[in-house]
Amino acid sequence: MTQTAEIASDVTPEDRLRADFYNFLGLLLSAPPTRTVLEQMAGLGGDETDLGQAIQGMSRVARVTKPAAAEREFNALFIGLGRGELLPYASYYLTGFLNEKPLAQLRSDMAARAITRAPNVYEPEDNIASLMEIMAGLIVGRFGQPASLGNQKTFWNRHIGPWAGHFYSDLEAAENSVLYASVGAAGRMFMQIERDGFRMTKD
Repeated sequence: MTQTAEIASDVTPEDRLRADFYNFLGLLLSAPPTRTVLEQMAGLGGDETDLGQAIQGMSRVARVTKPAAAEREFNALFIGLGRGELLPYASYYLTGFLNEKPLAQLRSDMAARAITRAPNVYEPEDNIASLMEIMAGLIVGRFGQPASLGNQKTFWNRHIGPWAGHFYSDLEAAENSVLYASVGAAGRMFMQIERDGFRMTKD
């Protein structure tokens, strides 16, 4: 997605952490992790919460994963011969088909927020990696002013909440998942935390 503004300076530390994790998930789901990304994963630390334990799990697996193995895993999951094991698109999860109404609704909401697809990106905008990146951008004001919690909640409920948790569960359990099983576990727990947080947010 195209950046249209500098990150705002008045974003709280908690929201920066949320945005950072959305961005990290988007990075891991957009392309096979490089050696540098694997090293970043290996250096992650977690606490005693469920999400913290899942992050520690990612770190442990990343320490013993080579870039070539990560690339093979990514390709088996998301590319494959014709298609990968998973189809990480909102339209597919919500309708059973690609390029359906959820994609059109997302494009409309993106246009209303002046969010445009980067010129070198050819995936439909409703793929999970793009949605993680957009959510991070809304939180920190990459597309203008930081979105209010109510605005974030509206976007999340429309485009992420109805299916992302299911996708992350599928990723966690996928036949070809090893490194990405840990990503799925962390993503699933993070989506639940976000859901619970937004439930306490006034519209």
